[in-house]
Amino acid sequence: MKKHLDKIIFGLLVIVFIIACAVTAPITEAVGSLWSLLPPIVAIGLALITKEVYSSLFVGILTGGVVYAAASSSGFSGMFTAVVQDGLIANLADSYNVGILVFLVVLGVIVVLMNKAGGSRAYGEWAAKHIKSRVGASIATFFLGVLIFVDDYFNCLTVGSVMRPITDKHKVSRSKLAYLIDSTAAPICIIAPISSWAAAVSGTVEGVNGIRLFISTIPYNLYALLTLMMVVFISFTNMNYGPMKLHEDNAEKGDLFTTRNKVYDNDEEPVTTKGKVIDLILPVVILIILCVVGMIYTGGFFNGTDFINAFANCDAAYGLSLGSISALILIIGYFLCRRVLTFTDCMDSIALGFKQMVPAILILTFAWTLKTMTNFLDAGTFVSGIVESATAIQIMLPLILFVVALGLSFATGTSWGTFGILIPIVTSVFSTELANVTSTGEIPSMVIICISACLAGAVCGDHCSPISDTTIMASTGAQCDHVNHVSTQLPYALTVAAVSAVGYLLSGFVQNVFVVLGTSVALMLIVLFAIKFLTKGKNAENP
Repeated sequence: MKKHLDKIIFGLLVIVFIIACAVTAPITEAVGSLWSLLPPIVAIGLALITKEVYSSLFVGILTGGVVYAAASSSGFSGMFTAVVQDGLIANLADSYNVGILVFLVVLGVIVVLMNKAGGSRAYGEWAAKHIKSRVGASIATFFLGVLIFVDDYFNCLTVGSVMRPITDKHKVSRSKLAYLIDSTAAPICIIAPISSWAAAVSGTVEGVNGIRLFISTIPYNLYALLTLMMVVFISFTNMNYGPMKLHEDNAEKGDLFTTRNKVYDNDEEPVTTKGKVIDLILPVVILIILCVVGMIYTGGFFNGTDFINAFANCDAAYGLSLGSISALILIIGYFLCRRVLTFTDCMDSIALGFKQMVPAILILTFAWTLKTMTNFLDAGTFVSGIVESATAIQIMLPLILFVVALGLSFATGTSWGTFGILIPIVTSVFSTELANVTSTGEIPSMVIICISACLAGAVCGDHCSPISDTTIMASTGAQCDHVNHVSTQLPYALTVAAVSAVGYLLSGFVQNVFVVLGTSVALMLIVLFAIKFLTKGKNAENP
């Protein structure tokens, strides 16, 4: 009985939620109602309980198809059309999604090439002489993540492939590596003015210089700043709590995975002993440079557009695909010239690289399809209605927006989609104040705080959600079981979320960045030291 208690509780909660949905609206009027949140709730709950991400996502997709078919009175044919044709097939035919998959596969091929050439092993041997502890490995992972701030997908996969041999050597669990990657990628991108995230945010605001507004939100983006602070604190103190503690304890004993260590194939053994550190460093540098060039190319940089606007207008998927394919060609040429790999070795790496990325491709495809189901059910309209009904309480608005953004991002798995929905609502609420920006030149503090709350909540929900692209990429980069990553990261993300919520509550009363940020940082430190003290006590009782 106890073994199945969590499943029974989840089943009862789903039944209660369905009853609540039926009370608020009949299933025939599910579009734009509470019903729209049922598919992601089913998928996320199943994933956390069963530890099976593929089947859980698929059940969530089917749930969405059934609800949509009932709402549209289209029967089984409507359900199959929504799930298969408008869901799976449409997402795999979408040019942006295909661009991300191409980038994913090409990066997998480059990683295999670097491993075959002995670059990863040589780098690991070099790092072993300079990085001598778990703390050093964690801090090095963090700093590399900070350096690659242009795009979160690129960040997750590159940092994972470079740092995995080092963290493995120092017995850092794959779950901890995935946390370090995930908690650096999106937070650093959402506070970097030159990034694909800055471009996405600046494009959602009309009538105001988007980049200028984005820069103004950085000091108030409490979740991103406090998450980066927490990563540094945890890295230096080697503090672990929640499910992560079990994974880290097992890693110290030699088990880096704790569960499901067969999700990813082991890295390819080098085919040569000629590999040097440059055989890893140079391919990564080439990849970074050409991906940045690819992104600004799609934004019109080479047609006269300045660098900032080129980033703001770039097509990230096309740019990353273009840059990674160009990098792959140069990297193959480099390895052939170095004579560390033969042409046959290089061509064999293409299939092996694709094979390594199959788990990520499957999860991404199902996650995109689940998002399509929530779009069909118009979850955004339902959430927008909640936010608009709360705008009368302006003092509480930053906190409300943070919580709503967190919930919407968690349920839909998309931070970009979340602030794409919420930021236009904020600008409409403050339309009078924004109309005066042109004449005064100053953006009202409350507008900046509310938009920051939307961005922070979106990133937080994105971190907590098993169906988030970035969370999936972090699992892929660390080659960690996806559900393990989500379950171990969740307590850490919720800790920062709680402190951020207090900060946004304060910001409604005191619209001063120094007071809000200073108080939030101080509270975060108090919470972290309190957790360290409490977990230290438990360790002493249970060595």
